[in-house]
Amino acid sequence: VQLQASGGGLVETGGSLRLSCAAVGRAISTYVVGWFRQTPGKEREFVAAIARSGGITDYGDFVKGRFSMSRDNNRNAVSLQMNRLEPEDTAVYYCGVSRLWPGRRYSIYDDWGQGTLVTVSS
Repeated sequence: VQLQASGGGLVETGGSLRLSCAAVGRAISTYVVGWFRQTPGKEREFVAAIARSGGITDYGDFVKGRFSMSRDNNRNAVSLQMNRLEPEDTAVYYCGVSRLWPGRRYSIYDDWGQGTLVTVSS
């Protein structure tokens, strides 16, 4: 499945962004969807995942209630609402799809979007 990630940008500390991961070609509702982030020289870090039912979500420990992931099946997309952003959140954010749950492991994802850059200024 082809994925299109969007919504990144430049925001000040404490600001918000809403990332979107849209699927082309297949229904994203049939997949577990995960968000990971990556900075230069580091491995991709788990951010959040949502189960196929949409009722179960999981977040990385660093999120601490700041992010919220949800499905928008009408748009064939999944969103990641990010609030109270910090400079440490600066990274390229990638969405991926998997048939497996839980969604914390990078290796279980089959397809990835191109990434969207989030920059948080101090």
